[in-house]
Formats: sequence, structure tokens, C-alpha cells
Amino acid sequence: MPDIKRSLRKFLPYLLKTREENQNEADTVRVLCKFFEDVLEYDGIEDISREANLKGKFVDICLKVDGKVRLLIEAKAGRVALRDRHIDQAQSYAAQNNFRWVLLTNSVEWNLYHLTFDEGIEYERAFAVSLSDDSGIDEAAAKIGLLHKGAIKKGDLDAFWNTSTALSAASIGKSLFTESVLRVLRRQIRKDSKMLVDQEDIAKAIREMLSVEARERIGQRKIRRTRRADKGVSGTGSAPLTA
Repeated sequence: MPDIKRSLRKFLPYLLKTREENQNEADTVRVLCKFFEDVLEYDGIEDISREANLKGKFVDICLKVDGKVRLLIEAKAGRVALRDRHIDQAQSYAAQNNFRWVLLTNSVEWNLYHLTFDEGIEYERAFAVSLSDDSGIDEAAAKIGLLHKGAIKKGDLDAFWNTSTALSAASIGKSLFTESVLRVLRRQIRKDSKMLVDQEDIAKAIREMLSVEARERIGQRKIRRTRRADKGVSGTGSAPLTA
């Protein structure tokens, strides 16, 4: 992935200026387009479109890679506090055109969303970074660098999302509350404590260790059990987790 830290620092005063001078949305769009061109290396003519018309709808900025729209940007004025609901309009554009990525930014705060359309329109925040504090510049450069034309072209952004999804609370919870994993924990607990405990009790104890936010993301998990059918064919079943 391209390292944009140096070029980001160089351009940073212009981004911060939109907030300091309370610039309007049009000014923010202008600065962002220049940022995408100078820092993220999009071609100002071929790759960047302002107020693009997508099937009768308009979006503030579209970024293209190899002639295909890969990222929609919803821009807000420098001092506007970002809210998830601000992407509603861009989300509608994305759904109509099957675009997966929407960026919401006021040039200082950057929130990236990934959209799925399997069962209606759902979105999840992929990252949120701020340029207002210099101490966070390394993280900001790494995350915003994922939007670099070269990074998107190489698949770095999609790889980042796939890894984030695999390591999410929901994904780990799904793997954790399986009979095979709980069996290993049960065996280790028995070895350490000389106590034989029930798998459901282990699952409940694990759930109680988690934060409220993690529990909400995991949801009401069932223990995924493995059973053996005739002729050695294996299948899976589940038992409710009452924690």
C-alpha cells in the first residue's frame, strides 16, 4: 500500500483550513478534489467527477479506477459534525448502482462505510479517523492510504475489509461458541482446576467476560454442535446459549 504520510502532512493545513475558516460545502469539495489528485494520485480529469449524475441522482464526488466508479464521497462543510445518517443519500446512489464504498468527510473527519445488498441495504463503518490531532497522523495516513488509487487497484481496500470482517466480534463469536472450541476449553479447565464443567456454563462465562458492545455485536449465539450421521458423515446442529 502506498505510504501517504509525508504528502498528507504537506496537504494537512489546507484540510484543516476548511474547519478553521468555516468554509462551506462547495469549498470543502474543491479542497477534497485537490487532495484526491495530489495525495491519492487520482487523475483530475479521468478519475474525479463532481456532482456526478448516477441514474438521475447526484453525488458530491465519484472516484474512478480504470474507468469504473469505486468510491462515492459525501462531503460536508468543515465544521459540520458527521453523522451516520449523512450517508443516506449516497447510500441510495450506491444501492442503485451496486457500489460498495461510501466515504463521508468534512475534510478533517473521515468515515468510510462498506455497503451490502444481500437482504436490503445494510452499511457498516469500516473506519473512522480524524486529522484534528497530530498524534493520530500515523493511523490516519494508514487508513486514508487505503483510498489511494493504487491501493484500490491492487485490492488493498477489499483485503482490509475482509480481514476486519474476519476479526470482528460477530465472526470471532461465531467461531468461539462452537462445540469443538468449547470442548478444548473444557478439557483445559479440567486439567487446571480438576473440575469438570458443562459446555453451556463455559459459554455463559465467556459471554459474561465480554463488554456490552461486544455482546451486542455477537448477538444471541447458539453453541454450534457437531453430530455424526450414518456412514461416518458429519453434520452440525446447535443448542441455545442462554447467557
